[in-house]
Amino acid sequence: MSEPKSSSQAAGRAAPHVLLVEARFYEDMADALAEGAISALTQAGATYERVSVPGVLEVPPTIYMASKSGNYDAFVALGVVIRGETTHYEIVCNESARGMMELGIRDGLATGNGIQTVENEEQAWARVKISDKDKGGGAARAALKLLELRQKFMAE
Repeated sequence: MSEPKSSSQAAGRAAPHVLLVEARFYEDMADALAEGAISALTQAGATYERVSVPGVLEVPPTIYMASKSGNYDAFVALGVVIRGETTHYEIVCNESARGMMELGIRDGLATGNGIQTVENEEQAWARVKISDKDKGGGAARAALKLLELRQKFMAE
């Protein structure tokens, strides 16, 4: 494993630069998650870029590819998976979570996992709304905290 690059340090910026990767399968819910994440990043003084992918299984590979550019200090995964009638739900939930963990553990990336895995739309809306559980904002804050910790440990 190579040391993760810090785009802020390389560019001489004080503010972290974060990539939001949004699974757009549920457009309105993705927008709500992004609203929370953007609010949290803006409050923290971070800059950000957004990219979209069709579904949550595409989020971890996109983060991995983007990390190789060295342009981002941290990454926020956003998306919603709602249980359906088949076992596909378990596969999508488990594999997206596994992919996100690998990015943090194997690659040392500062990530915030805002992928919501729920039973129904009511649960999803409760989690994605900035006025309710604000899981998008929580994921952004988690990514920034992991970035802070990585920088601390690398300085020691």
